[in-house]
Amino acid sequence: MNFKIVGSIRQETTFATGAGIREIGRLRKVYGKGRWRKRKGIAEVEFENGTMRTAEVHWYEATGIGRKEYKIKRFVD
Repeated sequence: MNFKIVGSIRQETTFATGAGIREIGRLRKVYGKGRWRKRKGIAEVEFENGTMRTAEVHWYEATGIGRKEYKIKRFVD
């Protein structure tokens, strides 16, 4: 399911940090050391076929590295 985020992400919150992230070893191996956080928010997403939906989006983020690996958890519309 390929998608792109249209506009900005609202209601951003952090719900896991450091050792609380199950994937921390893989993230450090692939993207490098950093202060990793798992975050979520609400965003408008557009799919390859042009359909747009509002969804709860999760991603990993680290200072100096940026946001990585967006995924849709559920639709809110």
